[in-house]
Amino acid sequence: MLLSFFTELRAAKVPVSLREYLTLLEALDRDLADQRVEDFYYLARTALVKDERNLDKFDRVFGRVFKGVVTVGEAVEPQAIPEEWLRKLAEKYLTEEERAQLQALGWDKLFETLKQRLAEQKERHQGGSKWIGTGGTSPFGAYGYNPEGIRIGQDGNRNFRAVKVWDQRTFKDLDDSAELGARTIRLALRRLRRFARTGAADELDLDGTIRETARHGMLDLRLRPERRNAVKVLLFLDVGGSMDWHVELAEQLFSAARSEFKHFEHFYFHNCLYETVWKENRRRHTEGTPLLDVIRTYPSDYRVVFVGDAAMSPYEIAMAGGSVEHWNEEAGQVWLNRVLDHFPKVAWLNPVPQAQWGYTQSNAMIRQIFSGRMYPLTLEGIDQATRALLR
Repeated sequence: MLLSFFTELRAAKVPVSLREYLTLLEALDRDLADQRVEDFYYLARTALVKDERNLDKFDRVFGRVFKGVVTVGEAVEPQAIPEEWLRKLAEKYLTEEERAQLQALGWDKLFETLKQRLAEQKERHQGGSKWIGTGGTSPFGAYGYNPEGIRIGQDGNRNFRAVKVWDQRTFKDLDDSAELGARTIRLALRRLRRFARTGAADELDLDGTIRETARHGMLDLRLRPERRNAVKVLLFLDVGGSMDWHVELAEQLFSAARSEFKHFEHFYFHNCLYETVWKENRRRHTEGTPLLDVIRTYPSDYRVVFVGDAAMSPYEIAMAGGSVEHWNEEAGQVWLNRVLDHFPKVAWLNPVPQAQWGYTQSNAMIRQIFSGRMYPLTLEGIDQATRALLR
């Protein structure tokens, strides 16, 4: 593992010499790192990194090579095959020809068949095509493949084919202090401005003071409300699932929007909009906000921006019960249309490159619902969205 660490540092363009590697081994031989991997991290960084510009590369390589290691002994002693590797052996990988031979059941047949399997199945199954299990071509289970299935007991997406996911997942709130790239996004958002003087008169009106002083022959101070951006923004952010790959970009937008607009509110949703949204992901199951309350609370002069990759099962948009998180009584497109009916100024920002939008049917459905008002989450795309929101 130590030799692998050395070679991966070289591959990552960290200028580590053989002499420095031998120095690290000598330090380990003298027990300078004690037995904790945290102590070994600082020792290795001191011995191998000569320029602070390489610290980030070092950290990434160290985290990848020593993931799961607790003591230094684990890094130098032979290890058994990791349990994670053994679990991956259960995953099902098919050729394109084999995938093409599998047929989707369809929405109604899928749930009818699942009820039947739950009533009949008495034991665990793996690698099959019928029962609820792992590593097979059955529509129900984990780590397998089926054109349309219900994912049960799997820790994440693999093929993006599931139409329902029966797992309790946790999402993280976006960090509104993210600054990497946020400045340039904030500059792009500044097009979304309409200034007005509202509120208390607490700013000196110099021209008015001069005019009134000259008129009355004595000093006559005049005050006026501060000139502020009157545009109000309501941000809906898709979190979890495939959006995990775009968290950094979404955080940059979130941070920029929060600092740019005085009248700003945000809510989270997952995949498609339904009857409930939330402000904090860790409390989304207990402190959700009914979407109808959002529509009633915020007037129609708010500009509404959705941020999401629009990658989901088409059933999540078109069918009641299509949500992967719960049983929704009304289809997602019904709730999207309610928002569009109330807020005339709406745009959807997509972090996926525009050239890839045609890969998912759901993306085309969302664009149709939004009358084509989907823009890439780039500086040019934000500029196009802000122009549309100001029309």
